[in-house]
Amino acid sequence: MFILRVLCCSLLLTAAMAVDSETSHPDGFAVSSAHPQATRAGIKILKAGGNAFDAAIAVAATLAVVEPYSSGIGGGGFFLLHVAEDDSNVFIDARETAPKAASADMYLDDEGEFLRSKSLTGGLAAGIPGMPAGLVYLSENFGRLEFTTNMAEAIRLAKEGFLTGKRYNAMASYRTEDLNNFPGSAELFLDNGFAPKPGFRVFQQELARTLELIAQTNGHAFYKGEIAKRLVSGVLATGGIWSLDDLADYTVKLRSPVTTTYRGSKIVSAPPPSSGGIVLIEALNILERYDLSVETDIDRVHLVVEAMRRGYRDRADFLGDPDFINIPLERLLSKSYADGVAENISTTKASVSLELAPLESKVEGRDTTHFSIIDAEGNLVAATLSINTPFGSGVVPKGTGVVLNNEMDDFSARRMTPNTYGLVGAGANSIAPRKRPLSSMTPTFIESNDRVAILGTPGGSRIISMVLVSALEFLRGGDAESMVVAKRYHHQYLPDQINYEKGGFTMSEVSNLRGKGHQLKESSRNYGNMQVVTWEKKSGKIAAASDPRGEGQATVEK
Repeated sequence: MFILRVLCCSLLLTAAMAVDSETSHPDGFAVSSAHPQATRAGIKILKAGGNAFDAAIAVAATLAVVEPYSSGIGGGGFFLLHVAEDDSNVFIDARETAPKAASADMYLDDEGEFLRSKSLTGGLAAGIPGMPAGLVYLSENFGRLEFTTNMAEAIRLAKEGFLTGKRYNAMASYRTEDLNNFPGSAELFLDNGFAPKPGFRVFQQELARTLELIAQTNGHAFYKGEIAKRLVSGVLATGGIWSLDDLADYTVKLRSPVTTTYRGSKIVSAPPPSSGGIVLIEALNILERYDLSVETDIDRVHLVVEAMRRGYRDRADFLGDPDFINIPLERLLSKSYADGVAENISTTKASVSLELAPLESKVEGRDTTHFSIIDAEGNLVAATLSINTPFGSGVVPKGTGVVLNNEMDDFSARRMTPNTYGLVGAGANSIAPRKRPLSSMTPTFIESNDRVAILGTPGGSRIISMVLVSALEFLRGGDAESMVVAKRYHHQYLPDQINYEKGGFTMSEVSNLRGKGHQLKESSRNYGNMQVVTWEKKSGKIAAASDPRGEGQATVEK
């Protein structure tokens, strides 16, 4: 079976969200997602009596239809759940895996040079998808409604089509050349070979049939039936190495979320093979040494950057698939470790990344999507899903309608060689058969004495830094709206520079940061697509906000 079943309640993480005796239930329910159609699908399910987990299935499946550039059943994702009934937190790992024929040097030429195009475009770039298995797992173990009910809106939209917007145009423009290399993909997603203008209707009849078969067979058709055969045929025809066994052997993993406290608030986030939770927690543990409320804006940014630098440094050295390597998890999450790595932080001068401890490990997403959900019972979902770069590998196997991911680029194809997001790695994230590539996806819950936040965002390597910035905004009293509009800046150890979104810093702030020794680079555009839901526990009031940089929708229903 491709589903790893829950054998007993003891498998669930018992590090639950603390609940005050005065805590009320939420006074309604809310969904915030990157596309209005997906938000409406989730709200529809909640109105029909489904819980947050049913709504998560509907939202994820709908995003697979209306955001083919961001996520889909040909990709994977992470689902962070809070189950109100037993006050537990659960992490569902539906990340893609490397095919069994994969090897550490599969993207290197005869001289050992990295052939990036092979890890980004075509069948060789695609990992074995986990999304269908993840949705089935949610349905069988946490949902209340029939799986076919939760999938119905996505199937309808695939059949009847959806209208594209500005974001679709931008993503299709970015990958027009690659999509045109695959006639089936170009026919589906382009307009006579060009990126469609807003208002173009995209029909996906083959995807509708695939979604119907997944719904009717609880995913078996995708992993062992007729769809599986078509997927493998399509991958092999475009230079890939999949086998039917790769699909049949895929398994969802249930993992324990990582947790910490920050000045009395609790943080629950994603464990490996996500790097997000560990880097986020390490950064917060470092920052807890300082009273950020009394720092100037420039000093505050400086300290946050120094925390990012050290968290991303450890990402490069230690993190990968925990089923393949030994990760010093307890050490990386400890406050004493954070104290040690923070000892050489100067409050007046930027560190030099390459002067930090050298990387020692010897072990041989530009686009994604996120949604946040709360139901009236207090169940929570933070889910980040991806096919990696826009339109993934560009491959849509004939007869499936499935856009295949290019998540294999998230491995370290060669030690210290940057991937498409500029992230480097030592050996912990090297390619191996059936291994899951390291991810930056960071679905997160934050709980203070009286409030809860559900948050996450797409953004490739910058996901973790965006979640950190928004988490700090919430922790100093910000609301859902201020969390999604907070200015964004990022440091990922190498390259040794602060990247900030267009207009994110004033000229004076740039000058002052340079005065501390920081190198800065302004992005040509704004980035990220944060989706946030908050809950005031005593009053029951809920709020939601969708990032104004995107075209999503946040809806609260009483």
